[in-house]
Amino acid sequence: MPHTNVLYIGNKNYSSWSLRPWLVLRWGGIPFEERLIRLDQPGYGKQAIAEVKTVAPNGTLPALVSDGVPIWDSLAIAEWAAERAAPGVLWPEDPTLRAQARSATCEMHAGFAAVRRDLSMNIHRRMPAQPDWPEDTRRGLARIDELWRGLRERHAHLGPYLFGRRSIADAFYAPVAARLRTYAVPCSDVVAEYRDTLLADPDFLAWEADSLPDSWDASGYSVIDRLHT
Repeated sequence: MPHTNVLYIGNKNYSSWSLRPWLVLRWGGIPFEERLIRLDQPGYGKQAIAEVKTVAPNGTLPALVSDGVPIWDSLAIAEWAAERAAPGVLWPEDPTLRAQARSATCEMHAGFAAVRRDLSMNIHRRMPAQPDWPEDTRRGLARIDELWRGLRERHAHLGPYLFGRRSIADAFYAPVAARLRTYAVPCSDVVAEYRDTLLADPDFLAWEADSLPDSWDASGYSVIDRLHT
C-alpha cells in the first residue's frame, strides 16, 4: 500500500533544502515515500520546472504531498511533522528551549545567504581551505561558529545536539556541517565536535550513501540553492 506522504526532493548531493525535511521526517518517525525530481529541465533556475510545479505551487523543492494536499517550504514541512511526531521528538518540550530552537532554525531558514552562495552543498566534494572568502561570507561563518558554540556550551549536559536531544534545529544545520567539511572551514573545538556529531548521524549517513552525483552537471551552485526553499 503506497504511503500517503510523498516528499519530493532534488539531487541528494547538492540539495541542502531537501535534506532538511527528509531528516525531520526520519527523526520524527513519520512514514513517507521520497521521489526525486531532476532539475536539469526547462525552467531550471526560474522556479518554472513543469514537473516541480505539479507538486509545489511556488515551483521549488522540497515539497510534501500528504493525502493529495501539497505542503511546500522546508520549514512548513518541518512544522507539519512536529505536529504529528511524539512530544519532545522534533522540538524540545521545555517552552524556553523550544522558542530558542525555533529562533536558531529560523535564522538558518532566513539567513546566511552569503554562506549558501559561496559554499553550496556538495557532499562528495573536498576543497582546500579558503583563506579569503568575501567579507559577508566570513561574517556568516563566524556567526555560525558563535551560534553553535554558545548553544552547545549551554546545553552540553542535556546531550550532544544544539539543545541536547536532536531537533528540527539540528536538521536545518546538518547541510551546514556538510559544507564545513567540504570547504575545510576552520572551526573551534566545540563546533568541530558538533559538526562531526551531525555527520555521523545514522540518518545523515543514509542520505550521504545515496547521494552520489548523477550525470547532470550542477554548475552554478548559487543557482541550485535558489531553487530550494
